[in-house]
Amino acid sequence: MLGVEAHAAVGMSLAVVGATSLVGSFLHYRRGTVRLKTGLIFGAAGVVGALLGSPLTRLLSPAALLMTFATLMLVIAVLMLRRKSNAGIIEVEQVLSVWKAILAGFGVGVLTGFLDVGGGFLIVPALVMFGALGMKEAIGTSLFVIFLNCVAGLAGHASQNDFDWNLTALVTILAVAGTIFGTLLSHRVAAGKLQKGFAVFVLAVAVFLMAKNYGVFFGG
Repeated sequence: MLGVEAHAAVGMSLAVVGATSLVGSFLHYRRGTVRLKTGLIFGAAGVVGALLGSPLTRLLSPAALLMTFATLMLVIAVLMLRRKSNAGIIEVEQVLSVWKAILAGFGVGVLTGFLDVGGGFLIVPALVMFGALGMKEAIGTSLFVIFLNCVAGLAGHASQNDFDWNLTALVTILAVAGTIFGTLLSHRVAAGKLQKGFAVFVLAVAVFLMAKNYGVFFGG
């Protein structure tokens, strides 16, 4: 929307999302919806994945990058729409849960560095499916994980691109303001409605990106 080249946009968005998620995770922590242990497991594995994923961005053209991003969003949206809402915390075997969290966190980290897809729409479903969290706890904890992943991803991208730091700062300020409003709103909406609304939004963005880049990607 702002005319930033796709590769630079990935790095700039990591800076914006990292700062925004730091503020959001603090607000959710105060309300008791951040699970630090689960977040640290996901985050630690994600940092390693993000560092490995960042250099891979250059392997794809801007159109291919966005089409891959959109396709992944589409898959996640469908999975979330089909999954029943889980308002509580699921009891699972601790050892199995830890290994699932490590593997899922690493995978999310790779994708965060590669496509900047750690921002909520991938981490939230991963925490629900592999982190044994309810929707509201997944949202709060995901912000903490996103912050850790974005720091690692930005470290990898900062040396590869020249960013427009003025634009990055402006978008960050606006995003932080939106985060404060969104955090207040999330605690007033039922978990089931949050999950469905989340999935519909991701689906809409995926369709928009596919429609916008279809011609370029397929040689139009």
